[in-house]
Amino acid sequence: MCMNSSESIPSRSLYSFYRKRPSKRHNVLVRRLNRWRRLRKGAGTKKVVVGVQTDMQMKNLKLYMQNQSIIEENERLRKKAILLHQENQILLAQLQKKLSNPQNSSQK
Repeated sequence: MCMNSSESIPSRSLYSFYRKRPSKRHNVLVRRLNRWRRLRKGAGTKKVVVGVQTDMQMKNLKLYMQNQSIIEENERLRKKAILLHQENQILLAQLQKKLSNPQNSSQK
C-alpha cells in the first residue's frame, strides 16, 4: 500500500508540472492571433490616416481658393480706392480754385 501511494504522488506532481507549462501550439496560436490583430488594426489606421489626409487636402484647397478670391477682391478694391482718392483730390483742387477766384476778382 505504501508503494502505491508513493507512486501516485510523483505522477501527480509530473502531471501538474506539465499542465502548468503552456503548450507550444497554444503559444503559436496566440502569437498568430496577436499578429493578425496588429495587422488588422494597423490597416484600419492607415485607411483612416489616408482619409484624414484627403479631407485635409480638400479643406486646404478650398481655403486656398477662398484666399485667392479675397486677394483678388482686395486688389480690385485697392485700385478703386486709389481712383476715388485721386478723384477726390481733383475735386478738392477745383473747389479751392473756385473759392480763390471770387476772392481775387473781388479784390480787383
